[in-house]
Amino acid sequence: MSVVMIIASYFIFMNILGFFLMGLDKHKAKKKVWRIPEVTLFTTAIFGGSLGTTLGMFLFHHKTRHWYFLYGMPLILFLQLLLFYIIAHSPVTITIL
Repeated sequence: MSVVMIIASYFIFMNILGFFLMGLDKHKAKKKVWRIPEVTLFTTAIFGGSLGTTLGMFLFHHKTRHWYFLYGMPLILFLQLLLFYIIAHSPVTITIL
């Protein structure tokens, strides 16, 4: 498996996880049972699941009343996309064995 495939698999997994956690937390909120800590949702987003958590937030209408989620999740996504763009268009090339 190539390095690109490993990295892509990681980001796919993290985004699916972020989406799933948002849906699960919304379900738990409706049932009034133990919830997923907000720090877990933000950590998942920061470590590569920002697209999934943002989509889950809006699709499930979950945490949209909290300003730090409403602006924080899209901001994390924007910063990650910006970082990806900068790295992709960097004149520096990295070769891996």
